Amino acid sequence: MHHHRSRFIKPWYRSAIRKSTTAAAALSAVAIMTTVSAATVSAAEISDGVVKIGIINDQSGALSDIAGPGSVVAAKLAIEDFQKLKPDLKVELVIADHQNKADIGSQVVRRWIDVDGVDMIADVGNSAVALAIQSVARDKNKIVIYSAVGTTEISGKQCSPTGIAWLHDNYNLVAAPIRRLVSEGQDSWFFVAADYAFGRNMVSESQRILSEVGGKSAGAIFHPLGTVEYSSFILQASSSQAKVVAFANAGDQLVAAMKQWNEFGMDKSSQKVVAELMFLTDVHSMGPEIAKGLTTVTAWYWDLNDETRAFGRRFYQVRSRMPTAPQAAVYSAVLHYLKSVAAAGTDSTDAVMEKMRSMPVDDFFARGARLRTDNKLIHDFYLVQVKEPAEVKGPWEYYKVVATIPASEAYLPLSQSDCPLVGTASSQK
Repeated sequence: MHHHRSRFIKPWYRSAIRKSTTAAAALSAVAIMTTVSAATVSAAEISDGVVKIGIINDQSGALSDIAGPGSVVAAKLAIEDFQKLKPDLKVELVIADHQNKADIGSQVVRRWIDVDGVDMIADVGNSAVALAIQSVARDKNKIVIYSAVGTTEISGKQCSPTGIAWLHDNYNLVAAPIRRLVSEGQDSWFFVAADYAFGRNMVSESQRILSEVGGKSAGAIFHPLGTVEYSSFILQASSSQAKVVAFANAGDQLVAAMKQWNEFGMDKSSQKVVAELMFLTDVHSMGPEIAKGLTTVTAWYWDLNDETRAFGRRFYQVRSRMPTAPQAAVYSAVLHYLKSVAAAGTDSTDAVMEKMRSMPVDDFFARGARLRTDNKLIHDFYLVQVKEPAEVKGPWEYYKVVATIPASEAYLPLSQSDCPLVGTASSQK
């Protein structure tokens, strides 16, 4: 799936996205310096004279289509837009590939903070790596903004004053579809999930919500990250006789599982298949013939309105593919962070966090959104369904919006939060 990627990337990106083959290579992340005029903000206000942002994610593995090099493109576009407003502020971007390994991720971030003067880290995209990075950043009092990180632990038990969930968590992704389907009589579920923090958390959240609404779990089976052969998992799902088979994986794994699901003829069985987490690139890789009818929850889709389409076209000019929700989230997060630095007049973490909280996020990704006490950005979600092949009028035009899930319904109530930051704020919505 990845072998055509390089020809879509402008030359200044190529050196930044080569796969790090060792932890040491990952640590020597490539820097991209933006061109700026002389700064009016003094070096005393900006700790080392430059605002330095690090994008860390899976650059070339199973999750790289979702964010990967495309998140670097999104961050660069955000920096370009910010510097149209503030050409006097110097911004630098560094990139690393964590290879979906928590130890590499935490080593990179520790070096970025201790040695390279990185002020903010964004994206991450793997729950296990995110939890490791969150621990480092909490200790160092540095901001991390997560896009495609599913585990509810990030803004739950393991929440941090400087860790922000910009896109979604597993509760957002599973609560509305489970309630909807159980109310329609689809009340027994079997789970096929990726065996790491994300998949384990998504299944536990799903099973908890199922029990709350009167459904039941017929079981769960977990596969290693990077699995390519799903026949045994599909057979177990089939023999469970559950009305719904839910896949809690993403990227290459979901694509392979869905292709094999169809090869086994399961698309013609009475069992309903649900992709609990699916991205636009997953649908593109499957093709609408395999993906047709699949439903998923997403925070953003490029074809929602004129503003989202404008960003989609701009991104496509650089990347030759439409942006995913995580990539749009990276753009939004980087731009809001930089606007907050400018408003604070410093890149000092506490001052910037204060501005990030007080200023609404108002862009094509989210309108009038604000950070909640548990450091979630609160915005609407969409229940979408993949169109029938005949309905797909152009490349990447795969989704139809079935329902808007308002922010008021999309998030775990603060009163149920186990985030230590919430404290007496649990009465807030």
